[in-house]
Amino acid sequence: MSVVLGDIRNGVGWITLNRPKKLNALAMEVVEAAHALVKQYEANDEVSVIVITGAGENFSVGYDIAQEVEAGIARPEDWHSALSRNVGLSMAVWSSLKPTIAAVDGWCLAGACELAMACDLIVATERAKFGEPEIRFGSGPVTLLMPFILGQKKTMELLLTGDTVNANEAERIGLINRVVAVDGLEAAVQKLGEKIALTPLVTLRFTKIALTRAYEAMGLRNAVNMNLDIAATLNAAYSPEKTQFGELVATRGLREALNWRDSRYGALESND
Repeated sequence: MSVVLGDIRNGVGWITLNRPKKLNALAMEVVEAAHALVKQYEANDEVSVIVITGAGENFSVGYDIAQEVEAGIARPEDWHSALSRNVGLSMAVWSSLKPTIAAVDGWCLAGACELAMACDLIVATERAKFGEPEIRFGSGPVTLLMPFILGQKKTMELLLTGDTVNANEAERIGLINRVVAVDGLEAAVQKLGEKIALTPLVTLRFTKIALTRAYEAMGLRNAVNMNLDIAATLNAAYSPEKTQFGELVATRGLREALNWRDSRYGALESND
């Protein structure tokens, strides 16, 4: 079974993360396959708009932590290489000359939240939840896009607490564009994609170039590159909490490790 599926519908190229039993966790092979499909659609003039979504009831819970623990990555230089692959996917989506849409249902966390933010538009179901909880086990954002989308205060709150926000709150703070019913997500995104695709492709390309350059003139790409260096150091840094989390993943499985991580916050947990 392919871990990433591709489908072109009336000018809209769909990319589906296809590991529903693993909540579409972004394993190395998923990242590489999705990146390749983005590039394939980028070169295909039959595709005017690119959509990224997840199979089943979730977009994705982010990078595959269990795979990272099993790989035993420890040195900063090794982390830098691994994280560069992850950043490469998000930035390929960000810099695509074709409009991109994230169609989000269920969980959209950590690296998957960054992947969604790299898209030009986000449409989410009413049960979608967004956040970057990786700070809670000793990691941090890999592709630092949130400051450019939400601004300083809300970014600080979300990235220092690891809290998640529901779809309505995500729309209120400007993280996503709109909220739709669960059973209407695919149709709403396809309709939006087809509407955008009516614009001449050359117009879409140059408009994307202008908009991308505007944000990069504000320092977005420099911030992403500098954060990559810091993230590699952070992921290699020692903390007792991170060590215990890794041991739990290795001995009891990822679910037990995540339960332990979140139990530490107890009554302080956000109600969103």
